[in-house]
Amino acid sequence: MRSDAKLLLLNSHAVNALLDPADVLGAVRDAFEVHSRQEGRVFPVIREALSTGGVFGIKAGDIASQDLLGFKAAGFWPQNRQVGAEPHQATVMLFDPHTGRPLCVMDGNTITTVRTGAAGALGLLHVARADSATLTVFGTGVQARSQLAFALQVMPLLRHVHYVTVDRQPDPCFEKQFAERCQLTCARDANEAVSQSDIVITATPGGGALFDVDAVRSGTHLNCVGADTRGKRELPPGLLANANAIVVDDRQQAAQLGELQWAPELPCVELGDVITGTTPFARKPSDITVFDMTGIALQDMTVARLLYQKALTNGTGQGIDWPW
Repeated sequence: MRSDAKLLLLNSHAVNALLDPADVLGAVRDAFEVHSRQEGRVFPVIREALSTGGVFGIKAGDIASQDLLGFKAAGFWPQNRQVGAEPHQATVMLFDPHTGRPLCVMDGNTITTVRTGAAGALGLLHVARADSATLTVFGTGVQARSQLAFALQVMPLLRHVHYVTVDRQPDPCFEKQFAERCQLTCARDANEAVSQSDIVITATPGGGALFDVDAVRSGTHLNCVGADTRGKRELPPGLLANANAIVVDDRQQAAQLGELQWAPELPCVELGDVITGTTPFARKPSDITVFDMTGIALQDMTVARLLYQKALTNGTGQGIDWPW
């Protein structure tokens, strides 16, 4: 009966308990494949600066054939750090596409972190050199850690990791998390670290170029995470033009919000098309390749559905009356 309808609430503790990185990797792969087959829609992104100093955005989409509809409301509030809180904030909501009735509201912070790490892993698997052994990561925050954790999971020959902090000082907590999985070095010189790396991951707030274009050697692959808003960038001018291949999650979105906004005329290919084989892709060992990651709504939706289904099965979360 309609009057008996329930709305399921999943807070951060419930989401964290339900999340499994391997399952998330599969869900994100599904999102890319659906996007490639044009079975899912990515609605226009809302991304606006606030008078409070934050940035607020909404990413929404649907997969009609799978009865999946929802959105993620998220943004970045840097002043949260002053009170010891996470600057990235996100909430995900799923709906019944036949009635518009809300099904589930869930904390989106961990979802965003892990699904973005999973997307980065897929970029490495399908675009980077399989023999990559040395990596440089810019940043040591939540997203940098997710990217590195997934990279170590999917790149079996990866052994040496340079990490670059804002002040070029070691981060003991970061090192403790990864010390048993790789050889870590806190890089004092960003250009030197990049020049020694097969893979470069940029996971910063996107405040400007992080290294010089000449530091990137032949054969390098770059996963770029921080440019997700107009005006943001992490790559130096000229790098995209020098790249042999630019891969994006969504062509239109990357040209508006990602690194590609600085050179929208350049050709690119969507990762989903690479995964499905719709666009043949083969890199030469000497190629410089870039994966411009802006994050698409379908990633959030497929992961949220996974958690929602698990929660219903396990009896996780809090159901509240939501008559309609």
